[in-house]
Amino acid sequence: MSDAPTTTAVGTGTTVPSPPDRRTRKKLVQVTGAVGPLGIGVATLWLSIIVVLPLAALTVASFGDGIGGFVDAVTSPVALASLRVTIMVSVVVAVINVVMGTLIAWVLVRDEFPGKRIVNALIDLPFALPTIVASIVLLALYGPESPIHIYLNATQPGLIVALAFVTLPFVVRSVQPVLIEVDREVEEAAASLGADNVTIFRRVVLPTLMPAIISGAGLAFARAIGEYGSVVLIGGNIPRETQMASQYIQQQIEIDRPAAAAAVSVALLAIAFVTLFVLRLLASRGQRREEQAE
Repeated sequence: MSDAPTTTAVGTGTTVPSPPDRRTRKKLVQVTGAVGPLGIGVATLWLSIIVVLPLAALTVASFGDGIGGFVDAVTSPVALASLRVTIMVSVVVAVINVVMGTLIAWVLVRDEFPGKRIVNALIDLPFALPTIVASIVLLALYGPESPIHIYLNATQPGLIVALAFVTLPFVVRSVQPVLIEVDREVEEAAASLGADNVTIFRRVVLPTLMPAIISGAGLAFARAIGEYGSVVLIGGNIPRETQMASQYIQQQIEIDRPAAAAAVSVALLAIAFVTLFVLRLLASRGQRREEQAE
């Protein structure tokens, strides 16, 4: 029996619950999990120290030579070429990861095979492995002395392979949990109505997976445009051909042009921020559509 106080509505004889007293309201506040002003203050302070202040310092440094210097640094032919190579290669890597990452997630969820746990653990290896190690391995495998006679050193395909390695987990780990929660009964119902496997995947499964796929692809793209370690050796750092923006930034620092390096860094930061902001908007729209459908 409930211990909540009740009152009887006059003239109706109906018993209705009374408003919670101060003690009850205090209990309700305690179980919400809110950390209060102190927790919010600590979180804001830590975020400011780790993220906001360094980004603010980078932005100030990028305008060290004035607005004109910032524009000249970002729009110089070599800087634009490095940004173009970076964005183009990152887009290709994101598309590849959409296809292969979704396929790998599907296999890990829907199929059983020997060594499945090992494969599942290997997916997260790029998160733990220093990316410079990946570059060394790729150079040994695809460099001038390739044991398999595939030479990708100082080529854009070499950049794609290196970036695909370090960004693979993003799509797989985004799609995998969603695929686990997919209602198999809907697929079985579609199959009973005569739909083939391709139609079931395209009309039933893919719409459910699409938000996760887009999110994983966006995260992979954002990671790829700022990657340095995995491409530093295999890429060759050839200006206008294989030089990534991160390598161009390093080059500007070495020749004592920190303002130019900071300017290109801000440009990369803006691209990554816009990408993540768009992902947030898409995720919010998808969530609202699910809530409306329910």
